[in-house]
Amino acid sequence: MRRIRQRQDKDSAEFLLSDWIKRAAVLGIGMLERFANTLAAFRSGILAYYDFDRLSTGSLEGTNNKIKTLQKMAYGFRDMEFLKLKIKGLHETKYALVG
Repeated sequence: MRRIRQRQDKDSAEFLLSDWIKRAAVLGIGMLERFANTLAAFRSGILAYYDFDRLSTGSLEGTNNKIKTLQKMAYGFRDMEFLKLKIKGLHETKYALVG
């Protein structure tokens, strides 16, 4: 997958992805075949990465996970404003949600 993502253009990435799916499908390894089928089903979404200037939502998904974790930790907080301030301050945390 890394090799596919490192391609500079959509055509070469599409060729690599199709080739990988074909080779994985004929190996006879059930889990690999299922993964190949999943990749084939999401092929257009995977290749859309090239249509939008190689945009990734990884950092946004990471922030959403931090917010969900904070909400779990904040269960029982009575002050909603404090929770809002903690969420706004999440961008300053590097690795862990502590204190």
